[in-house]
Formats: sequence, C-alpha cells, structure tokens
Amino acid sequence: MRDTRESRLLLVLLVAIAFALITVDIRGGEQSPLDGARQAAAAAFGPVEAGVARVVDPVGNAVSAVRDSGRRHSRIAQLQHENEALKAKLGSSDRNRNRARELDKILKTAGTGQYAIKGAQVIAIGSAQGFSWTITIDAGSRDGIARDMTVLNGDGLVGRVTTVGPDTSTVLLAADPDFTVGTRMEKTNEIGFANGQGVRSLRVQLLNGRATVKKGDRLVTFGSSKDKPFVPGVPVGRVVKVEPSNGDLTRTLQVRPFVSFSQLDIVGVVVQPPRQDPRDTVLPPAPAKPKPTPTVTVTATPSASASPRS
Repeated sequence: MRDTRESRLLLVLLVAIAFALITVDIRGGEQSPLDGARQAAAAAFGPVEAGVARVVDPVGNAVSAVRDSGRRHSRIAQLQHENEALKAKLGSSDRNRNRARELDKILKTAGTGQYAIKGAQVIAIGSAQGFSWTITIDAGSRDGIARDMTVLNGDGLVGRVTTVGPDTSTVLLAADPDFTVGTRMEKTNEIGFANGQGVRSLRVQLLNGRATVKKGDRLVTFGSSKDKPFVPGVPVGRVVKVEPSNGDLTRTLQVRPFVSFSQLDIVGVVVQPPRQDPRDTVLPPAPAKPKPTPTVTVTATPSASASPRS
C-alpha cells in the first residue's frame, strides 16, 4: 500500500477505534460486551500461545537458574556445613550402631533378670583412689546412684560402685585384684568366691573341694545381703581351667569373664534389685554341641566265583 493521505487517515481511524474498544472493555469489567469476542480470540490463539510458551519456557528457566544459582550455592554450602556439624556431634554411624546394639543387650539383660537399672556412659578409665582397675561414669547421686550398687552391661558383671559424686561415680572393675564377689555354678549350684587378676582370668575358689567341674561351665553372682554390693544372677564368666585339687578342702578354677573390660562404653547401674533370684535365666542359651559326623566304612568282600591262586 502506498503512503497516501487516505491510508494515513485510515490508520488514524483504526487506532482511534482500537482505543475506544479498550476503554469500553475496561469499564465493562466482567460484564463487558466484548467478553464473548475475547473468549473467541482466546480459543483461537490459545494453542499458538501454548506452543510458543513451550519453546520459550526452557530459556526462561535457564535464565532464572543462572540468576538464582548464587543463592542456591550458598544454601547448599550452608546445608553441607550443618550436616558435617551434626555428624561430628553424633559421631560415626558405625559407633552409633555399636552403641545401639550394646544398649539393646543391656536392656535385655536387665529385663530377663528383672533388674531396674540406670544407664550411664564410661567417661574415663584408670586408677582412682588407690584402685588400679576403675572406670568413671557420667551418673551420680542426682541420678539415684549410691555406693555399693552392682554395675553390669549386656555381657555380664562389670563391677561395683565405690565412690559417688553429684554427677559422676567411680566403679571398681571385677578385674581388680582387690575385687571379690560370691559366685554360684550353673546347674550344680556350687558356691565360691571370685577374685580379679588384672588382665588375666578371674580366680575362683569353690568351697567344695570335691565339686565336679569341667571346662566350659558357667558362673553367676550369688548375691549379697540386702543385694549390696551384688544382686544375684548376673553372668560372671566361663571356666577355662580346673586346677588339680591335691586333696585341698577347696577347688580352684580359672574363669574367663564374659565382659571385656578394655572395651566398656555403656553400662547399667542396678538401682533396684529383682524381687526373686533369677538363678541361671540371665545366662544366654548354651551353645549346641556339634553332632558327630557319621563314618561309613566300606569293606570289600571277595567274590565266591573268584578262583584261588595256585
């Protein structure tokens, strides 16, 4: 179209009509007389707009991602820092799993023996007040701990409380040479006294010098008067050697304790004894004896038809 006076007048007229329609539509709001035309236009041009949006949106998203990358990077760095701090606070996952298993064992032991216990963590190990085999736990008089309470873990007897402070307590371990506890043999009920020997096994003196004892037999605590310092039924150890009696009135045994005193972490202090002596019920089930493998012997029988050699 050539740029003539008529074409310019037509352009001005179309622009004026467009402004007039816009004004009418805005003033009409939801009751606008042009609403039907607008809906028809939306139906006609909507698919085209959607197609254009699918092409343009990835570009817009990329621009937004670049614009927000700085903030996201800072947030990720913050989360990583918080995660590392949490790991440092909780410790390694392996340690947490081991401690959870140990706690489960302690609770099982306490439940079987009907001991009311107070859980505690070992915070120090070493000599204290002249004792050579002691640990310090993070529970004291404020937690209901008192002197001469039995201390155990999921494996058996750990020791007894000797000194109590407001927030910590000292425990004399069963491995200490000054430690003595009354014991009772599983099944036979033979009574004796166990003494610590440091890193070596416990030394047990049975009152009956003619008692029948064999390697592998197990012992539990006999219990004390009014259950202090020892409650009954706590696993002590397993016989590893029976020394010759030589006609003595007592019988000497070497007993390997169930507890590993160099690996103590979580322990339980018995704050209330059981109503009845649990006897041997706290001991784990005895390992099954391996069944002997049957031996089959094949003997060759000479054939009757075989002729003797000349």
